[in-house]
Amino acid sequence: METLKYPAGRFQRKDSYTPEELKSFIEVLRKFPEDLASVTKDITDKSLNTPYRPDGWTALQVIHHVADSHSQMLTRLKWTLTEDTPTIKAYHEDLWAQLSDYSLPFQVSVDMCKGIHAKIVNILENLDDAGLSRQYMHPESGKLFDLKTVMALYAWHCAHHLAHIQICKKS
Repeated sequence: METLKYPAGRFQRKDSYTPEELKSFIEVLRKFPEDLASVTKDITDKSLNTPYRPDGWTALQVIHHVADSHSQMLTRLKWTLTEDTPTIKAYHEDLWAQLSDYSLPFQVSVDMCKGIHAKIVNILENLDDAGLSRQYMHPESGKLFDLKTVMALYAWHCAHHLAHIQICKKS
């Protein structure tokens, strides 16, 4: 079950990241909309409605979730760069997945990711070390996240959910 839940492994937060790692995170984020479009290009209705694990989301829910989650990343990124250590707002992704927009065609969220990621990558590429070291507070964990860690987390998130969609396609 662990492999189905975390096919890319669990996120491993590090204390620091090398410049090479940061560049690789940006490249993952830059390429993600293309990867998402590619993995969904030939997806069938059966695969879209298949959960990646028992009691897990369907591929369709995963695709819509990624657009929502990465839009949250963009907002959190902007808060962090324009406020002093903001406390972000958490959201109930499980409840969002039950809203009517998750029944829209998956292409809506694939298209959203293109614009969201263009903005994210543009901002991240224009930050110096001081900008990337800015932090936000997550209200549920009480932990501080610097933007370097946020980059790592969302690069992992891309691989995590692309793997979920691949599992649905193989079912």
